[in-house]
Amino acid sequence: MAEQTASASADIPAGAPGGNPAGPAPVSKPDSAVVRDALGVGVAVGLSGFAFGVTSAGAGLTVAQTCALSLLVFTGASQFALVGALAAGGNPLTAAAGAFFLGVRNTFYGLRLSQLLRLPGPVRPLAAQWVIDETAAVALAQPTRRAARIGFTVTGLSLYVLWNLTTLAGALGAEALGDTDAWGLDGAGPAVFLALLAPMLRTATERAVAGLAVVLGLGALPVLPAGVPVLVAALAAPLVLWCAGRRPAGRGPADGDEGAGR
Repeated sequence: MAEQTASASADIPAGAPGGNPAGPAPVSKPDSAVVRDALGVGVAVGLSGFAFGVTSAGAGLTVAQTCALSLLVFTGASQFALVGALAAGGNPLTAAAGAFFLGVRNTFYGLRLSQLLRLPGPVRPLAAQWVIDETAAVALAQPTRRAARIGFTVTGLSLYVLWNLTTLAGALGAEALGDTDAWGLDGAGPAVFLALLAPMLRTATERAVAGLAVVLGLGALPVLPAGVPVLVAALAAPLVLWCAGRRPAGRGPADGDEGAGR
């Protein structure tokens, strides 16, 4: 019995419900349900690679350069930031810096997922390529380590394959159309990015950060070189958190901020 208990506990990710051997056992989830949820995320987000392909081609990158970004970088926000800054005439180094800072968050996902998934050493360098917002969200939502591994793998594989295929399709399509600005396709990238971001703004703090980031970015746009306003907008998060920390101790969370700290 003790060996069975130890074996069951080993399949529970650290920090997940039931992770404490003295606590309740996690609610099991069928593998098919995990695969279905993971595929839903992979397909829904992977299709937006078409918008990236169009945006990148419109920024002047070749089909090969566009596809290389998706194959090697594979983090949508950083890719859109890079080609957006280049399209606006920004310095390549400044554009790359903005993309780099957006991608730094994946490092923190990796620290958490390494403890959660506990993948074998030889697999980790390959899995690192798939450490992004979507794979982290799906994996962290699972009740057991087995389910987390399935969710991470299916989300990463489906999203990587579909993102790269739709990137190629978008780049080829934009090349065939010619001037993407004339078709209004230069706004496809920002529109998709906002569509992906909006549902994530669930608390008052998150909405305040987003709103302040818009104000800072738009305010800096006329006076700073292309690519720099996105770096200025990144100051919104520490500013809002600093203001939130200065609230009177007896004051409760702001309306709609009941999820703060999740």
